[in-house]
Amino acid sequence: MTPEEVLPDALLERIRGRAAGYDRDNAFFHEDLQELAEAGYLKLFVPAADGGKGLGLEAAAQCQRRLATAAPATALAVNMHLVWTGVAQVLQARGDDSLNFVLKEAAQGEVFAFGNSEAGNDSVLFDSRTVAEPQPGSYTFTGTKIFTSLSPAWTRLGIFGKDSSARDGEGELVHGFIARETPGYRILDDWDTLGMRASQSNTTVLEGVFVPENRIFRKLPVGPNRDPLIFAIFACFETLLAAVYTGVGERALAVGVETVKRRTSFKNGGRSYAQDPDIRWKVAEAAMAMDNLYPQLASVTADVDVLADHGPQWFPKLVGLKVNATETARRVVDLAIQVSGGSSYFRGSELERLYRDVLAGMFHPSDDESAHNTVATAWLGPLED
Repeated sequence: MTPEEVLPDALLERIRGRAAGYDRDNAFFHEDLQELAEAGYLKLFVPAADGGKGLGLEAAAQCQRRLATAAPATALAVNMHLVWTGVAQVLQARGDDSLNFVLKEAAQGEVFAFGNSEAGNDSVLFDSRTVAEPQPGSYTFTGTKIFTSLSPAWTRLGIFGKDSSARDGEGELVHGFIARETPGYRILDDWDTLGMRASQSNTTVLEGVFVPENRIFRKLPVGPNRDPLIFAIFACFETLLAAVYTGVGERALAVGVETVKRRTSFKNGGRSYAQDPDIRWKVAEAAMAMDNLYPQLASVTADVDVLADHGPQWFPKLVGLKVNATETARRVVDLAIQVSGGSSYFRGSELERLYRDVLAGMFHPSDDESAHNTVATAWLGPLED
């Protein structure tokens, strides 16, 4: 199934037509989400036998790339649902059915969100500042989660926290899901940001929220480990992020080309700026940068689908793709603005919005410093004490 079949042009243009309004009003993309759900987009990873699209990560990433060309903030927020369903599919393909219920519930219309990020936690998935308190047959979670995309719409939120009493006091990380109707949490109305505004990635405060044992799906030691869940989360999170920012770069290049063809030079007798050698150089630079990114996205996602064994090079490949996509997109947006002239600086222009949206890429894990450390360690070994 091609991205064009999943996201027909008419649907994509309706989504594109709403993006500026959502951004201006700092509003959630309710209409987009409804149309995407009706089109089966939230079921990209759900098996066809259960009414889904039955796609793998490579095909889903190309769909997200296409969606992001129309509405980056919508695509970024939808990513969080697709991360969880993608994790379930990646695990299932490797013989781990612990998250099959995620695919079953997504098939029934549940919307999943990612509630793992914490302010000041640069250990990401390897430690947590949230307290997971064991209770008879359950856990309660107390802590603060940031960047919870899909805040107005999720029905299932994946969270994790640390039970410091477990493993003889060494602690363990407890992963589970809460339902929207579960008491014990608050969603703050605090998403007023420079870009990616429609994602409405509000802060979620967990105040002893109750998670029964049957919704706890992993207990892992603190620190790096080889559990398949960690690989699956990194694989889906990094590649789908890369897909969104690839779409942002792709759209910026297209808008820049269209604008250059329309602009005329008074100095050169009304000739199109498409005939200006300096402008042509910048457009070519942007196009070549994107041409380097497309095959990397396709290759890494395809390798996840075919269960390729890259051993210790898997994490460098994943974080390298994410950093390349976010940095390339930022460079391409910048070049598109340079060739488009002063009109792109005005509030409401598409390039102005893309410029603000693309800046969010630097804040998603893995950040530039962490990614370079991961790659350096894979090639050179760990730093010596």
